[in-house]
Amino acid sequence: MLLLFFSAFLIDAHGAELRVGSKRFTESYILGEIITQAAAQAKEATLRHRQGLGNTGIVFAALKSGAIDVYPDYSGTIAKEILKIEGSFDLTLLNTRLAAEGLGVAVPLGFNNTYALAMLETQATKLDIKTVSDLAQHVRLKYGLSQEFLGRSDGWPGLAEKYALPAALPVSGLDHGLAYEALAAQQIDVTDIYSTDAKIEKFRLRVLRDDREYFPAYDALLVYRLDLPTRFPKTWQRLQQLQHSIDEPTMIRLNAAAELAGQGFATVAERFLNRDIAHRPTQDTQQNFWTRLTAPDFFRLTLQHLNLVFVSLAASIVIGIPLGIVASRRPAFAQWILALTGMLQTIPSLALLAFLIPVFNRIGAIPALVALFLYGLLPIVRNT
Repeated sequence: MLLLFFSAFLIDAHGAELRVGSKRFTESYILGEIITQAAAQAKEATLRHRQGLGNTGIVFAALKSGAIDVYPDYSGTIAKEILKIEGSFDLTLLNTRLAAEGLGVAVPLGFNNTYALAMLETQATKLDIKTVSDLAQHVRLKYGLSQEFLGRSDGWPGLAEKYALPAALPVSGLDHGLAYEALAAQQIDVTDIYSTDAKIEKFRLRVLRDDREYFPAYDALLVYRLDLPTRFPKTWQRLQQLQHSIDEPTMIRLNAAAELAGQGFATVAERFLNRDIAHRPTQDTQQNFWTRLTAPDFFRLTLQHLNLVFVSLAASIVIGIPLGIVASRRPAFAQWILALTGMLQTIPSLALLAFLIPVFNRIGAIPALVALFLYGLLPIVRNT
């Protein structure tokens, strides 16, 4: 009860609010900002961009629960990762399958951001590697792949099977944002990239040709709740104007403006909507540690973090200390109490969140608070 009481202060009243979601990589942040700012131009709803919610499964769960109303994604991701469609597909098929959950896809933005594998140009030339098939002849190459790509049905497992790559390849998981630096430092030899990544040219990478055509089309589009056009008709009309407004060279320039020129996501989106992106220089700007740390959302995220920590800790103390006292005075209960709290510690955090989101039918403060509360029980009970 204490947990729910305190968390009530962290929950947003929905009202006439339109909530836009995005995943945790540059392009998704930018597209989320473009959607948010374009929707704001309709002056029909209060807008909120819930940035960097997580991977595909978490963001899609947020959409299903109503925690967000729309977010940018890719046709191949929806077809293969969410709907598990085998073979070819089109928007009609995607909408037919999504309709049962009150969801749909629309507004193709105009570019295809497919997955690909890449290497340093110098190493690829030295080893004469031009296609993904060529990798099978070089079993000592080190692979550093994003965690999502490693786990996706349309990612590494299917790719390795399609190209008959040896099962014993040295493959490790790492954050997508660190892959380029790891390649440059020769800590890894091969990584997964997106075809619109801004750093391909900067790091002089060779994008390996998908010669067996494993990857489907990943056309950027909007995934939305079907009640959105009814709730916000003017806003939906404005969002439809984004259709075919971003081609691949434009998306690369937008990504470069954020990643190489150090511009904020909101600034990049604003300049795009104002058509102020053509031929703008994208040279690196040196940013020191404190500049990167104290980004515009630093204080907001710090406060959010402290709220989550202290509220969950307070709840863990209120429940954990009495449980510890009972365990110390009633040996018959001690084994069960310690076993249960210990078992909670073994559940991976993402798995626990993926379970709690549908239970509470929302994403955000409550699932996070409950997860932190459960993880806090064991040390408090044991020490008590």
